[in-house]
Amino acid sequence: MKKIFLSLMALSMMLLTGCSNSSSKDALATIQEKGEIVVAMEGQWQPWTYHNEDDELVGFDTEVAAAIADKLGVKVKYVEANFDACFAGLDNGSYDLVVNGVDWTEERAEKYTFSEPYCYEYTVIVTKEDDNSIQSFEDLKGKTTVNSVGSTYEQIAEDYGATIKSVPKLAETLAAVKNGEADATLNSASSINDYFNTKGNDGLKIACKSEEATNIVIPMVKSDNTKTLKEAIDQAIDELREDGTLKKLSIKYFGTDMTEK
Repeated sequence: MKKIFLSLMALSMMLLTGCSNSSSKDALATIQEKGEIVVAMEGQWQPWTYHNEDDELVGFDTEVAAAIADKLGVKVKYVEANFDACFAGLDNGSYDLVVNGVDWTEERAEKYTFSEPYCYEYTVIVTKEDDNSIQSFEDLKGKTTVNSVGSTYEQIAEDYGATIKSVPKLAETLAAVKNGEADATLNSASSINDYFNTKGNDGLKIACKSEEATNIVIPMVKSDNTKTLKEAIDQAIDELREDGTLKKLSIKYFGTDMTEK
């Protein structure tokens, strides 16, 4: 009986040791061994990540992710998910990165490690064209806004005292404002301008724009294991900025250089 007990203890120690070794493996080394980096993005947020007329996944972040993967010497695997699900997958280890126009926030910084900024963005408030009740972010107090679930814009609206409704996609937020289900929606200036330019404003307008730009970054798991991954991604971003790739992609998708403040 004693021998069986000791054997079970030994087996338990082996399993624990194995788990410890696998969980402590360097993230960059693991990615390079696999030859693939798994990147989560929405695929529904033009011009950041979206499907073109041929149903190909394209967009600024799609190409940025591919360029970073190339610098790391690996292939990129895209996984499309709603914004909050991108982070859930990052948390459970399904994805290595989220490349999806993610704003740096203090709340997120407590949980995730971020790359250096690779782009800068402004936030806008969209209302009906004939609604003049919202002309500043302070005017959101007591209003109802509709936003992408888990997004920075949802948090901004809540911080300014708005009642929040959440939906998965940009088009749904704009439809809700148009139909009177909400007073306003918040989103990136680039996405709203692109939407209005390609589909028309359809009775909507940009009522207000933030004074300061936010830093757009790439989140990864906060761990000692991701230190070398962050360093490699930061180096890739620096090289892509220096050789003009980031600027070229920004002009291609946004019509302007959003990679410099």
